[in-house]
Amino acid sequence: MKSILFRTTLIAAAAALLSTAAFAQTGAKLKVGLMLPYTGTYASLGNAIENGFKLYLTEQGGKIGGREIEFVKVDDESDPSKATDNVNKLVKRDNVDVLIGTVHSGVAMAMAKVAKESGTILIVPNAGADAVTGAMCAPNIFRSSFSNWQPGYAMGEVMAKKGIKKVATITWKYAAGDETVRGFKEAFEKGGGTVVKELNLPFPNVEFQALLTDIAAAKPDAVFTFFAGGGAVKFVKDYAAAGLKKSIPLYGSGFLTDGTLDAQGADADGLFTALHYADGLDTPKDKSFRLAYAKAYKLQPDVYAVQGYDAAQILGIGLKAVNGDVSKKAEFAKAVEAAKIDSPRGAFSLSKAHNPVQDIYLRQVTGKENKLVGVASKALTDPARGCKM
Repeated sequence: MKSILFRTTLIAAAAALLSTAAFAQTGAKLKVGLMLPYTGTYASLGNAIENGFKLYLTEQGGKIGGREIEFVKVDDESDPSKATDNVNKLVKRDNVDVLIGTVHSGVAMAMAKVAKESGTILIVPNAGADAVTGAMCAPNIFRSSFSNWQPGYAMGEVMAKKGIKKVATITWKYAAGDETVRGFKEAFEKGGGTVVKELNLPFPNVEFQALLTDIAAAKPDAVFTFFAGGGAVKFVKDYAAAGLKKSIPLYGSGFLTDGTLDAQGADADGLFTALHYADGLDTPKDKSFRLAYAKAYKLQPDVYAVQGYDAAQILGIGLKAVNGDVSKKAEFAKAVEAAKIDSPRGAFSLSKAHNPVQDIYLRQVTGKENKLVGVASKALTDPARGCKM
């Protein structure tokens, strides 16, 4: 029996070596489809995600899990109507091995559907659509970022604990906005607060004036908001210009002020937001990451860069476990599920639904930084409603 077991172990080890050797001999590159926004409201976010991903690749000597990477890039334009065609081109025409994307929740849902049907590994480096790791969850779908529910819920807890009683909410009318506000309401109402007015406008509309007038008339104790990218810049500036910042405190999901502070200027000073990353975490991993990113791109990294970096880390963990053979999806998933990921945000793991279990930080804008104030919610796990994996 021992002899048989020994021979079986040797055969398995030899097979693994042959698999790795085959990639090395043929020079077969891993085809990674980057489906991100490179134009429009979220262009800067897409670029930061790609930068973070490529920084990790550089740190690994140009290979992830022993495989050289060939990138196939698509500008998804943050347009859900084009999303299915775009992702199908990557999977069926370009035959990518892995999908990395995206920012817009509506586009991500189309990516998740195609990934689930085709079995292609998908790592989502931003879009927080709850269903991606909820009802759409699958063994081959992973997220390196957050669910929309997480930062909203954490800020709801914070504001309720502050004793705030009446809040108005304002956001774009699409998945990210709706779900972030729902997460906020769940925690805020559980803590005894009341949402007295819910305002929204179509994405990516930035004509806020009428809604700001509604807020002024409602006179809530505070406002909670979700906007990101160029929309977040204009909202913060318009809110201050309307004189509301002085009379009605503004709180938000962290995307309100992440990657936007240069453009928002003094109008963002003092704003409180909740997110899974902050300036001033002061950990060895974050320090080394920020230094390397600044050196490589002559820019300070933001949460989007971190999420891109960690998407590459997740891919690396899975590929290492399967000796670069991306067809071994069950083994890939098992390795990622067991991993503790050493992120600049702080170490995190993935839930059974493959969403990060992570600290959500309370931050306050000071100058051009989202300075750490404290932990808003420790090791927050998304409820993954509807996941049957």
